[in-house]
Amino acid sequence: MNFPINLINMKHILFFVLFFWMFSFCQGSELMAQNKPDELVMLPRDKEIVDDILKQLKTDQKLETGLLVIKVGKLFQETPYVANTLEVGGKEKMVVNLRELDCTTFAENCLALARTIQKENATFNDFVYNLKLIRYHDGIINEYPSRLHYFSDWIFNNDKKALVKSISKDLGDFHFANSINFMSKHPENYPILKNNPDFVKDIAFQESEISKRQTWYIPKNKLPELEYLLHDGDILGITTNMPGMDISHVIIAIHKDGRVHLLHASLKYKKVLISTETLEQYLKTHNSATGVMVARPL
Repeated sequence: MNFPINLINMKHILFFVLFFWMFSFCQGSELMAQNKPDELVMLPRDKEIVDDILKQLKTDQKLETGLLVIKVGKLFQETPYVANTLEVGGKEKMVVNLRELDCTTFAENCLALARTIQKENATFNDFVYNLKLIRYHDGIINEYPSRLHYFSDWIFNNDKKALVKSISKDLGDFHFANSINFMSKHPENYPILKNNPDFVKDIAFQESEISKRQTWYIPKNKLPELEYLLHDGDILGITTNMPGMDISHVIIAIHKDGRVHLLHASLKYKKVLISTETLEQYLKTHNSATGVMVARPL
């Protein structure tokens, strides 16, 4: 049977289209298998909060990151303080919860949102990417130990990723005797560690590596003379003398009436707020506080 030439050409075209589609599908399936999406835990309200903030601060895209961190942080004032919002079962998941914040998740979300705002045509997915990059070792979720549990490690890893700069040494060059072991010594305080002994071994190895590093801080008796070097939006860890721990609280530095105050999720007041007391006063009234570690958003 003789086919018209245009029908023959059409059959060839359809064959190559089908072949290309099948090849692409196979390749895409292989890539999907290698890059499985992280399990996302959130509520619709969380996306609404992110979308609203991206819309509100869209015109501030050119601001430096630290100032954006402050703008974002102020929008979270009165948000309830809730601890352990990342613990959602035995398997580590990508948790997005902006309805309830503790001191660390507050700082992480503010930094992630600030970096997202700076991106052209930013989306919720961009925010999730930034948050994961900030929260996990090298931005990769691989069970519970992959989360950056210690603030000194958080600074170290996020400095390596060029998300923040560790500037404590630049500000005063005071060495912090960092001896980390609290989590591995007290796994009963962490349900996931209690139920997964192998994770305790992984955490203990990380603690050993962290403790070997040189770490710096600003002692609280030196803060009055060095406070002027802190910038709005700096993320600070309140260092502690508690055995096995590096810090006891995470805050964002904010200037008010010429002094540094705390923009933070407060355990005492059970919400996000700007403190009435200065950072110097806060350190003086907390006997376990020894000073601050400083991470400057880039």
